[in-house]
Amino acid sequence: MKTKPINVFGQQRQEAVTAWLFLAPALIGLGIFVFYPIGYLLYLSLTTGSFTPQGGQWVGLRNYLRLLMNPDFWQVMGNTVYFTVATVIPSLILPLIIAVLLNQSVPLRGLLRTVYFIPSITSLVAVGLGFRWLFQNQGPVNDLLTTLGLDPIPWLNSTVWAMPVLILLSSWQQLGFNMVVFLAGLQAIPQIRYEAAELDGADGFAKFWHITLPGLRPTLVFTAITTLIFTLRSFEQVYVVTGGGPLNSTNLLVYYIYQEAFARFDFGYAAAAAAVLLMATFVLVYFQLRSWQE
Repeated sequence: MKTKPINVFGQQRQEAVTAWLFLAPALIGLGIFVFYPIGYLLYLSLTTGSFTPQGGQWVGLRNYLRLLMNPDFWQVMGNTVYFTVATVIPSLILPLIIAVLLNQSVPLRGLLRTVYFIPSITSLVAVGLGFRWLFQNQGPVNDLLTTLGLDPIPWLNSTVWAMPVLILLSSWQQLGFNMVVFLAGLQAIPQIRYEAAELDGADGFAKFWHITLPGLRPTLVFTAITTLIFTLRSFEQVYVVTGGGPLNSTNLLVYYIYQEAFARFDFGYAAAAAAVLLMATFVLVYFQLRSWQE
């Protein structure tokens, strides 16, 4: 009795069609909400920028040349780099330390985890208003400094101290989320590794360096990337607390884009600045992934 030959190519074609049907909703969503906006942003950056049916006038790379020649843009870029580096580093180190401590058997561990997580679910606008009240000239922070016999500091009116206030706000707001992510990563490390290290005579630091950090490698990559993206798109802190001042010293790239687009209505120029932010984010994330894979 002859068996009917299996049509391998027909079966593969059917599986491919089925796979594409399942992928279609996600691909359509990506196309509408990700790829199309990115493509339109790049197009808009090459025009004078207009949302009218006639569209803007084509200017090529003129908006990018304006960026390169504008000293305000370079000041904003410097502010953004300073803010990003000074926010990302403590936003990774402090939550990691807290997560390691709360992963032990300590009293009120559940309550402490909840308390540390609260900032991450608090509105940035509300937090910003709170920090603006705390650091105003006659605010509680300056009252405390006066009580300690120190001179009050004009925090939000100083080109030196206004940025550290934003950095403190952003680092505090990201602490809870990163701590929970690190806790999940710590609990995924097999306990038997620590037990074997103890039998070999390893102390606490040796276990942390040779077991905890390597075991947290994927978690560190994820946390670093999400923290970097969150920091680069910071807007509410600047809008609520400082408004980009004093003297443009706290103006970050996203707030600068907002000003150019919706205060000066220079949409093409703002789109070019947004394209620079997008490309910088892609490059930084790429190098982060490469560095952790090596």
